[in-house]
Amino acid sequence: MPTQFSFARIPIMLMLMLPTLTGCNMVVMSPSGDIAAQQRDLIVISTILMLIIIVPVVCLTLYFAWHYRQSNKAAKYDPEWHHSTGLEVVIWSAPLAIIIALGAVTWVSTHKLDPYRQLDRIDAARPLAAEVKPLNVEVVALDWKWLFFYPDYGIATVNELAAPVDVPINFKITASSVMNSFYVPALAGMIYAMPGMQTRLHAVINEAGEYEGLSSNYSGDGFSHMRFKFHGLDQAGFDEWVARVKQGGTMLNRDTYLKLEKPSIKEPVRYYASVENGLYDAVLNMCVRAGQMCMKDMMHIDMMGGAGTDSHENRAKLEHDNRHADGGSNGGEAAPGATFPETGNPSRSEEPAEGIEDRQAEPETMNHDMHKMH
Repeated sequence: MPTQFSFARIPIMLMLMLPTLTGCNMVVMSPSGDIAAQQRDLIVISTILMLIIIVPVVCLTLYFAWHYRQSNKAAKYDPEWHHSTGLEVVIWSAPLAIIIALGAVTWVSTHKLDPYRQLDRIDAARPLAAEVKPLNVEVVALDWKWLFFYPDYGIATVNELAAPVDVPINFKITASSVMNSFYVPALAGMIYAMPGMQTRLHAVINEAGEYEGLSSNYSGDGFSHMRFKFHGLDQAGFDEWVARVKQGGTMLNRDTYLKLEKPSIKEPVRYYASVENGLYDAVLNMCVRAGQMCMKDMMHIDMMGGAGTDSHENRAKLEHDNRHADGGSNGGEAAPGATFPETGNPSRSEEPAEGIEDRQAEPETMNHDMHKMH
């Protein structure tokens, strides 16, 4: 009786779960951008190809378990059987054909959906016209918010992104401190944002609407709130949005950026009507603060063979992650996520690690062997 009662509850539980399942956000499988739609198709094709093997195997497993059950005396039992050429051909040729098909699809899609590749179409039915001018957007991942530059319009926004429908978007993406991942599921796949480096993404939105954007790479305390709204607008609506930013925004210069760069959670939407020239380039090269050496200058010095004995003067210019050195938002405490070695000694301590002998006390034979190795 308890067993029957348990089985009777299963349909009731499924009916109760149905409203919850219907409210699930299926944006990945129903995107509004052409790149995301092609990525969706790749998921569907790969799943179907794999189900060609999975479904027959599951069905045959259930059939064999039922057909060769102990009570079925009519099932043929042949303990001497050991080989069938026809069966071996079927077993190995089908998976091999599927692997070849998956490899071909992966090869084509890897090049066609390369995020650095310029778009050649608006959607499956419309090629990209040569006279269409793309929208350029420069993205900076901050702690824990998103900053968007529009270099063609001289504006910037925080935690709000907008683009006209059916217009290609050229993203340049970087970060201020730690690695994040820029992701708008309705638009395209996720792309990493890394400090001192720049990644690219080319995408297009095909349907007007408001979409969710987020960071898909854990980056600290405020990661779960590192979200923004992406507005797909018609051209008139986008022009109106740009005018609203210019009318209600303030100036974004280096001093304003350094205040914005400090870690904060649930940062509200901000508009900047004008942006200091070269600010994004300074963020990318990690030289926004006065006196810092830009990454491109340091790489040029390295390319030329180094600065020799004068390089010690560059040490202070290369200290980039000092957000908490002056007390910051944590009152002089270590930055969130800072750890200490298991030995209990602070990092970079002068004291030797506990339980580890001083290297000067190594046996003479060991030093002798090392000397010979040198």
